Amino acid sequence: MSKQRIVLVDDHEVVRLGLKALLEHHPNFEVIGEAGSAREAMEQVATLQPDVVVMDIRLPGTSGIEACEDIVQNHPHTKVLMLTSYAEDEMLFSAIRAGASGYILKQIGGDELVRALEAVGRGEALLDPAVTQRVFQEVRRAVKEEEASAFSHLSQQEKHVLLLVSEGKTNREIAKALFLGEGTVRNYVSSILSKLGVNNRAEAAAYAVEHNLKEYIQI
Repeated sequence: MSKQRIVLVDDHEVVRLGLKALLEHHPNFEVIGEAGSAREAMEQVATLQPDVVVMDIRLPGTSGIEACEDIVQNHPHTKVLMLTSYAEDEMLFSAIRAGASGYILKQIGGDELVRALEAVGRGEALLDPAVTQRVFQEVRRAVKEEEASAFSHLSQQEKHVLLLVSEGKTNREIAKALFLGEGTVRNYVSSILSKLGVNNRAEAAAYAVEHNLKEYIQI
């Protein structure tokens, strides 16, 4: 089994020395380069073609995030593992968008770092447990925003009509429930189909269910 070839990037030499000492005790790792800045990191990667770069986020000049994005775009075979002291949401999501394969905090133990490098080397994505919950929260928030935007062009009354359509109600039943005339309901249904870009009531009903319309109805 070939060794995983690693480049360490941190502007603190003592951190690089500590990481190097730790990893060189492991038979499956080989530290082939070190860098103290993003520019040096990108040069090292271009020259050495490592398997994994262990990258600090906060570096002098160009950030580790920018360096990560450059490496992922220009050297797709090289994985980037962000190793940082900071659990800030903005940095976390910036690292994910930049293409980092992992995001772990410097507070982790040596065995955890080894497992993280092994996972990234296998092509897996990895997040420190301390930040995983925030990722799920952000995903849930994004889903909620997408769902809400699905009905943003409907009036509140149209949402009520659509809800009843999704429950299989006829125009007459909807009219009775909402104290409207049947002709008015027909007009609402026609407007809803047009705004949603669907062809019939069944498609409108499926759209309403798929995007959780009930959560966006004001009682």
